[in-house]
Amino acid sequence: MMAGAPLVLYLDDVVRLRKPHPCGSYEWSVVRLGADIGVRCLGCGRKVLLPRRTLEKRLKTFVSRGPEAAATPVDDSSVVAELGGATPVASQP
Repeated sequence: MMAGAPLVLYLDDVVRLRKPHPCGSYEWSVVRLGADIGVRCLGCGRKVLLPRRTLEKRLKTFVSRGPEAAATPVDDSSVVAELGGATPVASQP
């Protein structure tokens, strides 16, 4: 069982999952928050609802954070610890 606080997610976060979608894309955009997380495939546009716990297990890293992340201070070390030591990837301009 996972202990601690749930993973902090924001709308428009772009996340990379461990396994590819059938279209070949690894990257997804967060479109809904709650107990179930809505994500949209950036390869084909397919929208899927995943239980928060399932998304946390499948998450490999953050590609970029949503606009709300800049307004909310979060300790990056807690995000790195939640990802099992993987560091978030910096977004490209």
